[in-house]
Amino acid sequence: MLERVAEDRSRVVCPIIDVISMDNFQYVGASADLRGGFDWNLVFKWEYMTETERRRHRADPTLPIKTPMIAGGLFVMDKAWFEKLGKYDMQMEVWGGENLEFSFRVWQCGGSLEIIPCSRVGHVFRKQHPYSFPGGSGQVFAKNTRRAAEVWMDDYKKFYYAAVPLSRNVPFGSIRERTELKRQLKCHSFRWFLENVYPELKVPDAGDMAFGSIQQGHMCVDTLGHIVNGTVGLYSCHNGGGNQDWTYTREQTIRHRDLCMTLLEARPGAPVLLQRCRTSQTNQRWERRDGTIRHVLFDLCADSDLPQSRGMVARACDPETLTQQWRFTVNQI
Repeated sequence: MLERVAEDRSRVVCPIIDVISMDNFQYVGASADLRGGFDWNLVFKWEYMTETERRRHRADPTLPIKTPMIAGGLFVMDKAWFEKLGKYDMQMEVWGGENLEFSFRVWQCGGSLEIIPCSRVGHVFRKQHPYSFPGGSGQVFAKNTRRAAEVWMDDYKKFYYAAVPLSRNVPFGSIRERTELKRQLKCHSFRWFLENVYPELKVPDAGDMAFGSIQQGHMCVDTLGHIVNGTVGLYSCHNGGGNQDWTYTREQTIRHRDLCMTLLEARPGAPVLLQRCRTSQTNQRWERRDGTIRHVLFDLCADSDLPQSRGMVARACDPETLTQQWRFTVNQI
């Protein structure tokens, strides 16, 4: 890692972060095919590199991995470069969101972020934080991420607020010093970041889509942590994005990241599933009509069916049925 920084002091480099069990100190190696990313809720996630990058790394596994985002706890950079970039935003509190702000700043202000596959550091992950959060961890995280969005995301911050509407009510303090730093360093726009660093992050279409959570009373459509072939469920609305973050696209698909709501069976009572999005799949197309979510191919409607399964199933369409009425938090962005 030191060699990469010595070659170019604007680089910020990280190791692969392996897991050490806090219960028995078992060492678990992490995949070398991952990089850091995020969704519009501004929550950090590990994701696979693009197929082009994976092919490149199969040819030479020692090559550095360009990453849009770093986890934040483990990195190496030049001290003078760290100071010139403005160190940390000292009005952020405790923990959470600082890696996001720091990653935006490095990329947009002339630097780069890399993961070095030949460097590995084991990390003991705690089950809970050893410190307190004033007002609660959610409040602190919302303040910190809101500061990052207000300074670095330009007009694209509207997608963050659509994904996490509760954050609008969280005070974030003065950002005058940080915006002045951005001006002095002549930093790139967030559009530049999306086009040059993270083109894989899908920007919601401004013309014909809905975005955010899908609500029915106090309940929201939720992945419940399920992945491919898992059922779509419902959970109390928390306005925090994450598993309740959905997009209705111009192709009439309802997406959560790279997963789409799918109906495989043309029968009442069939479960609505999560499957990889494919534009050619007619069983992933849904029409929004009179508050219902109607399957284009099977002419059945998404129904919450809460007493039986707390999940989403297909039923014969009836706009008068309350369990078939759905509302997106943001329409026509």
